[in-house]
Amino acid sequence: MPDNNFIDYVKIHCKAGHGGSGSTHLFRDNRTAFGGPDGGNGGRGGHIILRGNKQMWTLLHLRFRKHLKAKNGSNGAGSNSTGANGEDVIIDVPLGTIARNPDTGKILFEITTHGEEKILAKGGRGGMGNTNFKSSTNQTPRYAQPGEDGDEAWSILELKVLADVGLVGFPSAGKSTLLSVVSAAKPEIAEYHFTTLVPNLGIVSYRDYKSFIMADIPGIIEGAHLGKGLGLRFLRHIERNSILLFMVPADSDDIHKEYKILVNELKQYNPELLDKKRLLAISKSDMLDRELMEEIEKDLPDIDYIFISSITGFGIVQLKDKLWNLMN
Repeated sequence: MPDNNFIDYVKIHCKAGHGGSGSTHLFRDNRTAFGGPDGGNGGRGGHIILRGNKQMWTLLHLRFRKHLKAKNGSNGAGSNSTGANGEDVIIDVPLGTIARNPDTGKILFEITTHGEEKILAKGGRGGMGNTNFKSSTNQTPRYAQPGEDGDEAWSILELKVLADVGLVGFPSAGKSTLLSVVSAAKPEIAEYHFTTLVPNLGIVSYRDYKSFIMADIPGIIEGAHLGKGLGLRFLRHIERNSILLFMVPADSDDIHKEYKILVNELKQYNPELLDKKRLLAISKSDMLDRELMEEIEKDLPDIDYIFISSITGFGIVQLKDKLWNLMN
């Protein structure tokens, strides 16, 4: 998935259709000169609807489509004919798409299943025709209701990547390298920080033709929950991963401290993230011998861990086993 094709945030303007007006028609034919009211109701305005599509992974198709407008409802007519509803605008979005109010930040809804439909902007109600206002004291009403305006507002759409395993770590912890080794994904890899600016997904092959999805989340820095380093944009993708694989390099000054900082950032952003299953991978372990590993083990946090090296392949098979067992 090329970086420039992965769009996880768009702001769009939605204008739902106006409701059709009710009719003030009075019945007339060759034998009836002064018939009663028979004006039909107006049709409702078209909705703007979001629909979940499991085949989509990005909001790229909305990047340059900032304004969505649905059709108006038709007016009512004689013979109690109801006007046609305005045509709805249906927009397919990836699973995990959230609609948010840009002013309050309030989440309106989330699309989580294939084919699920949610109304983002509701069409205006059609007005009632004069038939509805007939009474014993007013047998020939010559008025009807106008149609109502449809919703019109800006909305923010955000995408949370769905994966079985999410890689969590500081920049340059080796997350992209691991993903490139265990899957066919080709993320950009370099020695400088923040090489990864968008999540990368890879399908990891496992034993007996099984597989699972791994997501390389852009590196977190201390203060990410406050928005530092685009932290808020990155952290939301972790919410939809069932397992969190924390990665800390073996040459870190204090592995335990780095792990605690990462956990604290997740906690400050959303405490529920700590309920997810966790595994600690100490990357770049090809530079360690058994004696050094034993020294490091003495000060590791109380969590299941594994030493790995994406360069030499050390511990990679065992890592897959651990992840698979956590998932099942």
